[in-house]
Amino acid sequence: MGGLIWRCGDLSLDCGQRTLVMGILNVTPDSFSDGGRYLDREAAIAHGIRMVDEGADIVDVGGESTRPGSDPVPAEQEAERVLPVIEALASKVPVPISIDTRKASVAKAALAAGATIVNDVAAGADPDMFPVVREAGAGLVLMHMLGDPKTMQIEPRYDDVVAEVKAFLRGRLEVAELAGIEPDRLCVDPGIGFGKTLEHNLALLHHLDELLELGRPLLVGPSRKRFIGTLLDLPETERLEGTAGAVAWCAAKGAHIVRVHDVLPIRRVLGVVDAIARSDAGSRSDAGSGPDAGPGPGTGTSSSFSA
Repeated sequence: MGGLIWRCGDLSLDCGQRTLVMGILNVTPDSFSDGGRYLDREAAIAHGIRMVDEGADIVDVGGESTRPGSDPVPAEQEAERVLPVIEALASKVPVPISIDTRKASVAKAALAAGATIVNDVAAGADPDMFPVVREAGAGLVLMHMLGDPKTMQIEPRYDDVVAEVKAFLRGRLEVAELAGIEPDRLCVDPGIGFGKTLEHNLALLHHLDELLELGRPLLVGPSRKRFIGTLLDLPETERLEGTAGAVAWCAAKGAHIVRVHDVLPIRRVLGVVDAIARSDAGSRSDAGSGPDAGPGPGTGTSSSFSA
């Protein structure tokens, strides 16, 4: 699981030390779970700072909802929502800022404002996206999505969802590298909930370890998703425990980064899961155990990135 470094601008994220947390900051009126809560600029900035205080390793700022059935937002409006928030956070928090966008023009402006990661749910479908990322030396998340947000949940079909998502991500990695983006600046995301049924999502989560074979950091975003609501018959506002269960599974299966709304409780969950999953499975002695032993891996607050 260990050893992967994700370079994002001038920062290098250690993806092997512990499971990293990407905190979600939706500056939108209509996101599926928290739409409207942080549309106010000052509220958004305060929430971003709060997430970092709670343990977020990355803050992911988005100005366009990509919930199922959503319509696209004009680039100018999207940029107007996110740029002041990114600029403020970049000067106030010590962690990387990510821009969640499908549009190269928005990504370029966000990177100039201080973001160092582009989280692209369309995996570089905009032909200008790869050049923008390359020129900025930014990190890039390539996510799988079947179709687009407007249509992705209309009877999605696969012969083998795990194999097809893996092949898609491998192909996008190759195209990104051919476009001149360095491999260690790339990260992959299977796109839980993006053009997948309940069965597709569960299959991808069950076989997450197969995506590790792509050799790049693996990001997973199960937070408050519909599959949790379906399994537990709960609305978005009551899916924290279900999210925690999904996150624990992802971390145990080797995911390097989880994208979540509720940073503090998830960091606590990961502190325990990482200590178990990353302990020395071959050591069964009492050495190092007991009340005076130091913290296990993933339970402390040591920095996960370096300049």
